[in-house]
Amino acid sequence: MATVRLRRVSRAAIDFLHSTHAAQRIDDIVGTQSGAICQGHSSADHSRSKRSGKNPTKKAVFLACLFFLAISPFKPSSAQSLPKTLGERLGFPRDAKLVIIHADDVGVTHSVNSATIEALETGLVNSASIMVPCPWFPEIAEYAKSHSSIDFGLHLTLTSERVYYRWGPVASRDLVPSLLDSDGYLLKDWPPSTRIYPQQAQIELRAQIERAYAMGVRPTHLDSHQYRLYQNGEQLFRVALRLAHEYKLPLFVTRDWFAENPYLESSLGPDDVIIDHTITMSPNVPAEKWDAFYVDSLKNLQPGVTEFVIHLAFADSEMKAATRERDTWGAAWRQRDFDFFTSSAFRKLLQDQQIHLTTWRQIAQAAHELPTP
Repeated sequence: MATVRLRRVSRAAIDFLHSTHAAQRIDDIVGTQSGAICQGHSSADHSRSKRSGKNPTKKAVFLACLFFLAISPFKPSSAQSLPKTLGERLGFPRDAKLVIIHADDVGVTHSVNSATIEALETGLVNSASIMVPCPWFPEIAEYAKSHSSIDFGLHLTLTSERVYYRWGPVASRDLVPSLLDSDGYLLKDWPPSTRIYPQQAQIELRAQIERAYAMGVRPTHLDSHQYRLYQNGEQLFRVALRLAHEYKLPLFVTRDWFAENPYLESSLGPDDVIIDHTITMSPNVPAEKWDAFYVDSLKNLQPGVTEFVIHLAFADSEMKAATRERDTWGAAWRQRDFDFFTSSAFRKLLQDQQIHLTTWRQIAQAAHELPTP
């Protein structure tokens, strides 16, 4: 193929050099700018050349240079291609729009597990992350083990934010006391007075990862429950990043966060995966504008890789009881997310907007970080 292309370029170059216009232009360029006599030509030849306004030797050199420039595979530095974007590394054009539709909090309840599995099996929701400390982790671990092609990550968890539905650490409680409340559960929240020891956070998070592997889960990525590991200082972020490197997994990080937390970008190395954008529902959006928020976000999607962070469940009695103290990320919230992202309208919107689905597994493979299962 390369030989054919070279012949075509060479033929085009020769055709150009033989054209009348090219000949006239070359004559103009290599006229009598130099009076030197070239070796192998007589004074008479030079005089004739000078009188005619043309220098045959210089013209020959110019033609040869022009010919080799025409067939050369090298380009000026200004024309060289830019570094590949993540989308290009995934095999898409530079301006392509790619999304990960990512369901968080899997393992919290049976309702969350059931809704997430159903959504994943539609193919429209194509990624999810599992909370290892939660009571319904064994159920989703068994499913993940028997469905190894599904894009499951680990939702690294250092809080137990609900009032009546709680969970504790995976590590021994005596090893992680700064993470616990007086009842031995992971803390509901981290007020300013809270002091989390990074060494204890690392002990707990490693225990979560190890338990997942022990129960047959083969994660494709890591991320952080409630963004705690991104928004609470460089030391905690470096704990997450260190574990990601240790287990050779990409850590969900997006450029959208760099301005607010500059230590994220400065902590990352050249081999770390960074996606371009993330979109998630805000508590300020009323229920009646739920679908409109997502439709508008998809219609105005920027090129690159964007993760939609969504939360799925059925608004059944279990989920209502588990989240009854507040509506945010509660049963109705999660039912609305499920309804939108499993709908035919969402499928059509992806097609109409020429939006492509991708997964963390594919991203990791493109970055040479994760073997094909």
